[in-house]
Amino acid sequence: MTFEVYVLRIGHRPARDKRITTHVGLVARAFGARGIILDRRDEKVASSLLAVCRNWGGPFYISFTEDPYDYCIKWKDGGGEIIHLTMYGINLPSVVNDIKRSQKNKLVIVGAEKVPRFYYEIADWNVAIGNQPHSEVAALAVFLLELLDGWVFHSSFENAKIKIIPSEKGKRVIKLSNDIHKTERF
Repeated sequence: MTFEVYVLRIGHRPARDKRITTHVGLVARAFGARGIILDRRDEKVASSLLAVCRNWGGPFYISFTEDPYDYCIKWKDGGGEIIHLTMYGINLPSVVNDIKRSQKNKLVIVGAEKVPRFYYEIADWNVAIGNQPHSEVAALAVFLLELLDGWVFHSSFENAKIKIIPSEKGKRVIKLSNDIHKTERF
């Protein structure tokens, strides 16, 4: 695949959504997205994600936008396409192959609160991971797993200081560097 995937997190409420938005970023990184854009500045979320990148590798782009509407318009004007994850969309199995065939860079919109109609209209695809209420973190993971053909299972990250060795029992962790960020525990 020649396209890149980025995630736009909209509706982030810093006082309420730090943990969920951090998890959206963790899933985006681990499952193969190149970066995340938050619609509100939240240095704590960014700091948590950067700490993971320092220990577990990267690259992973983290930024903020004050105007997510304008960001979407510029994304499309720049030749990219938009996928909005919503339980009201077309179920993933019906559209995933069409999305994969398009080699345009992809912006995946993940909402936190009620999503304004604008995002449904600007999206090239409104995609559902089932038509029942569920976590946006789970929806992003399932979507990226399918879109990137299980990249998460055979991925590696540049400059990782820690690496897990899959093990049937127990935990096998290799320290690739002694310079591990202190807040990371394993």
